[in-house]
Amino acid sequence: MSQSFILSIDAMGGDDAPDIVIQGLEYYLKGDGSGHDVRFIIHGNEIQLNPLLDKAPLTKARSEIVHTELEITSDMKPSHAVRRGKGTSMWNAIETVKSKTASVAVSAGNTGALMGISKLQLRTKTGVQRPALAAAWPQLDGMCVVLDVGANVECDAAQLSEFAVMGEAYYRALFHKKKPSVGLLNVGTEELKGNAIIKAAHERLSNSELGLNYIGYVESDDISFGEVDVVVTDGFTGNIALKTAEGTAKLVREFLRKSLRATLWAKFTTFLNMAAFKQLKKRLDPNRVNGAVFLGLKGIVIKSHGGTDAIGFANAVGIGVELAESNFLSEVERTLDALHDEDDNIGFIL
Repeated sequence: MSQSFILSIDAMGGDDAPDIVIQGLEYYLKGDGSGHDVRFIIHGNEIQLNPLLDKAPLTKARSEIVHTELEITSDMKPSHAVRRGKGTSMWNAIETVKSKTASVAVSAGNTGALMGISKLQLRTKTGVQRPALAAAWPQLDGMCVVLDVGANVECDAAQLSEFAVMGEAYYRALFHKKKPSVGLLNVGTEELKGNAIIKAAHERLSNSELGLNYIGYVESDDISFGEVDVVVTDGFTGNIALKTAEGTAKLVREFLRKSLRATLWAKFTTFLNMAAFKQLKKRLDPNRVNGAVFLGLKGIVIKSHGGTDAIGFANAVGIGVELAESNFLSEVERTLDALHDEDDNIGFIL
């Protein structure tokens, strides 16, 4: 049995909360979580949670409910959530990480509110301007990490350099690779391509002595079909890429479903190849890679997709456990300190 960890869960965040949240915890404990000594502090309305926990015995045995009737709604403005969020399930979940009662907070709630409350309570690491949202992304033969995927619409060269450092440390913690490759997303791989910010970030990373395995510019098709492990971009571009990929996966699944039912012969061949089609459906399911992380905070916060199912929420919990078991936060701090020392030595102002 591994070391014991406590995860703080916002049970009221998400489209189908709290049902999906509790089902997700139970799914995790029945599967990947069976070998981990993990416990949960669940924040939410106990009147709604108790009947759900009665149907989830593994989760009930490892959980403590912290009751609150307040919650952050999906349409609440981030500024309003920050001002009025105290006492909500989201606020309390993050506060438990701030007090170090829990190692990680997980929420499927309002992204802007989650970022604002997380930054207010946990604060950013020294020199980090704004947290980045990092998401795992399926590739042909593995996974890569893309950041930012929505936390920062506009970024400067300093921020992109920080994203590279934090994304590299995140990949090492999550996928246990000693020297992941890092690429900067651009409209081409030629040196002359890209705007001034991209070029400045490329120059900084190319001349850095941090020991990053920086491979230069990568294009959008390298995210899924390339060999790069960490793809760095601004939140505007990253979020569009993420939503486009999710939409494409759903479209392919729908095309496949209709094709397999189009004729009697198609139905027959589908039956013969059922195992292969189930595997394909599983690989095309965005919920299998659900769970993005706010990087740059003095604590770990996992953002689950608001419309996820139980499997997706379980995946987000699994990422939280992996990070809790790693030396992720100390590694990020070490490499950020080295980056900022470099900047000071060559006169950059963050």
